[in-house]
Amino acid sequence: MRHNLAPDVSRREAWAWAMYDFANSSYTTIVITALFNAYFVSVVAGGAPWATLVWTLSLALSYALIMLTAPLLGAYADAYAAKKRLLVATTTGCVLFTAALYFAGPGELWLAIPLIVLSNFFYGSGENLIAAFLPELAREESLGKVSGWGWSLGYMGGLLSLGVCLAYVSWAQARGDTAADFVPVTMLITAALFAAASLPTFLLLKERARPQPHLAGSNLVHESFARLMQTLRHARHYRDLRRFLICTVCYQAGIQTVITLAAIYAQQVMQFTMQQTLGLIFVVNITAAVGAFAFGYLQDRIGHVPAIALTLVGWMVMVLMAWASEGPGLFWAAANLAGLCMGASQSAGRALVGLFSPAARSAEFFGLWGLAVNLSAVLGPVTYGLVSWLTQGDHRLSILVTGAYFLAGLLILSGVDAARGRQAALQDKA
Repeated sequence: MRHNLAPDVSRREAWAWAMYDFANSSYTTIVITALFNAYFVSVVAGGAPWATLVWTLSLALSYALIMLTAPLLGAYADAYAAKKRLLVATTTGCVLFTAALYFAGPGELWLAIPLIVLSNFFYGSGENLIAAFLPELAREESLGKVSGWGWSLGYMGGLLSLGVCLAYVSWAQARGDTAADFVPVTMLITAALFAAASLPTFLLLKERARPQPHLAGSNLVHESFARLMQTLRHARHYRDLRRFLICTVCYQAGIQTVITLAAIYAQQVMQFTMQQTLGLIFVVNITAAVGAFAFGYLQDRIGHVPAIALTLVGWMVMVLMAWASEGPGLFWAAANLAGLCMGASQSAGRALVGLFSPAARSAEFFGLWGLAVNLSAVLGPVTYGLVSWLTQGDHRLSILVTGAYFLAGLLILSGVDAARGRQAALQDKA
């Protein structure tokens, strides 16, 4: 393991960095993927025909806010060597607003919507910041492996949060509680797990960046914006990064749809109970951890671009399997294929952005990556929600339409040259 890390990085610090993936996965697993999304549709919105669309639009709003702020936060973090300080702030925000979801009960859309928007905003902002540490920790030839360690440990965090919540839900249901009774408590459990598991990151991860020369007479916002504009003006030097970001928008639109609507699809189409859905997602987290870990090594062996292409083919096969599923057997197979591809494609994408990032602008470039990911998180789920609404709840057609995003991503990826993109990053002296 040590030979995969930068010379001044210890295994303990690399573990502390990866622990943030472990910590924040409790939020995305329980709130976005497994429990609160289905609870929002069936209980908070009362199962109304427009409920799925409202859920996707709420998330779209939070992702739009991240899109607007991520590049500026990244530019500020680079200019002031403030990645870690900002990470503390975003983590605190996500934990507090997740805990506040405890108060969102039946019919209380006025409370649930702003809380999900704010909690997801802080979660997504933190995702960009923690990713920006990757080029500082891993050797260039090991970016895929180290990124894979983080993603695989993250899915272990998802397993822990799912296991704890599943145990609580089973106990609560055995004594006759309804979803309106036990789902709010799982929000407190999720917030507590996120806060506790992120402590190693804040205690052990170092801020290696040094403040950059500042613009005379500029305030913080103006300087961050000026640095961002400088990067955008020089975008012609980052041809492959630019193309890969467009590719990211496409394939991540499909991934974000699966993450956001998996539990809703399982319950609305496959007629899974809440416990069956949690059990499915529990197993899928295991396959996702395997995918992230194994593909990290495969990616460094066969190359970043071929590895991502392989996962996109897998995603398209998964969509066809889910669309064709009439019983639980094929759907379980599709879900576990999604898990393998999810862990692999998420880790591989982060590593490739790290390869394309100049050393002095890592947070800024990961902010641009975050912008692309969050744009995809608007496009994919809203497309699904609109198709579902316009077809009076045809979730099968909605998931089939989602497959088009993976195909578009694969076609765009074919024009990305990893070696050329890395050379452009090395030539940047800003």
